[in-house]
Amino acid sequence: MKRRSFLQASAIAPVIGSLGLARPNIARAAGSKVLKFIPQGDLAVLDPVWTTAYVTRNHGMTVFDTLFATDSKFAPQPQMCDGVMNDKEWKLTLRDGLKFHDGTPVLARDCVASIQRWGKRDAFGQAVMAYTDELSAPDDKTILFKMKRPFPLLPAALGKVGVSMLPIMPERLAKTDAFTQITEMVGSGPFRFKADERVPGAKVVYEKFDGYVPRPSGTPDWTAGPKIAKFDRIEWNVIPDAATAIAALQSGEVDWWEQPTFDLLPILRKNGNIAIETLDPTGYPSLMRFNQLFPPFDNPAIRRALLGAVDQSDYMTAVAGDDPKMWNGKVGFFPPGSPLESNVGMSVLEGKRDMDKVKKDLAAAGYKGEKIVVMVATDFPVLTAMGQVGADMLKRAGMNVDLQETDWGSVVQRRASRNAPDKGGWSVFFTSFTGVDQYSPASHLGLRGNGLNGWFGWSTDDKMEALRTAWFEAPDAAAQKKIGEDMQALAFQDVPYLPLGEYFQPTAYSKKLTGVLKGLPIFWNCDKA
Repeated sequence: MKRRSFLQASAIAPVIGSLGLARPNIARAAGSKVLKFIPQGDLAVLDPVWTTAYVTRNHGMTVFDTLFATDSKFAPQPQMCDGVMNDKEWKLTLRDGLKFHDGTPVLARDCVASIQRWGKRDAFGQAVMAYTDELSAPDDKTILFKMKRPFPLLPAALGKVGVSMLPIMPERLAKTDAFTQITEMVGSGPFRFKADERVPGAKVVYEKFDGYVPRPSGTPDWTAGPKIAKFDRIEWNVIPDAATAIAALQSGEVDWWEQPTFDLLPILRKNGNIAIETLDPTGYPSLMRFNQLFPPFDNPAIRRALLGAVDQSDYMTAVAGDDPKMWNGKVGFFPPGSPLESNVGMSVLEGKRDMDKVKKDLAAAGYKGEKIVVMVATDFPVLTAMGQVGADMLKRAGMNVDLQETDWGSVVQRRASRNAPDKGGWSVFFTSFTGVDQYSPASHLGLRGNGLNGWFGWSTDDKMEALRTAWFEAPDAAAQKKIGEDMQALAFQDVPYLPLGEYFQPTAYSKKLTGVLKGLPIFWNCDKA
């Protein structure tokens, strides 16, 4: 499925003069170094605890520091603190010199409040709090976890790189209800958020925080190691139009395009001044998520019937084109390459798709023609492609589709609504996670069954929750593998979402940039010649 014809460089060149990238309205210091970046979409939500949107995670990693970090081997490393474990007790000691962007010191009670708020929303955080008997700050430098039983995964949880990272913020902000958005950004990381320069839908600005003290030792690796800011300013220019974005990158108007569209990669590869690479080797498993609070998708038989309509190659070809190295069309509920990958239940996604049978299965399951609100993001090309294929699939399956096409920021806001679909709510949306977010039940949001305390869609599944608890308590990797198989078998029965395949998203940046770290868009360590 071709979303657009390949653009020729000659057709793109005239766009350069009309870019109109916003210039800051303040005077810059002489010789200031600026990195200009095109993010995947607009930063509609600032609070990385409140949403699972990756653009907000990237913002959070820029503004906030974390207690632990993750290296390229997925191993947790100390960041703001060091940890000592004694069976069921963890004692974390904060490094000297840590400050918030308002100049106040980072204290243990700030960290405790931040952990408690995060632990109410994040899947891994909820597990941490379930195993925690007591969390306290005995003094200004010490965070004390007393666990109900040994929990060696604590550093991995506190330093996760996926959605809903743990941002360390002042206690007064962290006391905000976990289901209420925080809009005041007082961070603890190497860059300050410039609220006075934010232009919703167009521009986001960060400024180097001179009071930040990097970790004194180690090598920068993913989010681990010293966070050394080499730019005075980071400017995000939100450019939804791909032709405008590629023109800006090729002309030098911007330095880095986070997610170039796949159909423009041939043009970028011909430009010797631009580097193209895949930052995250775990890929992006993609999915269609159901709202299980309202008909028709409160019925597992209706959700299950739609498995027979899914052709993952249709979705991934629409997203990434015909190059099989850029996507995978055989993806279950744990992604390829993950410790829990298995073939259990995969036969339902294989073979020729039979829409007549799907229609009959839907009718037998009790579908009565209810209107379904299908949300599709228009400014996020991979999600646009998925949504177009998905909406068409649902229509061909005989469902009554109310297609709501809007920007991703609006999707992020609307999917939090628990109103009925015809009263401002929704039935279906499309999204992707990085593979690392789905490698284990600890962080796999889509497989949670904890109802209203869970991820958007609010699946209630006591059996899945019991299996997740069993996975945490399994004695070895073999036992965890068997539990993973049981979880996938159950997921193919209850169908919390439809797995749509996996793609590998490249990024593109000027070769004048050096020190670009893997994992995710990271703005420390990198420099510009």
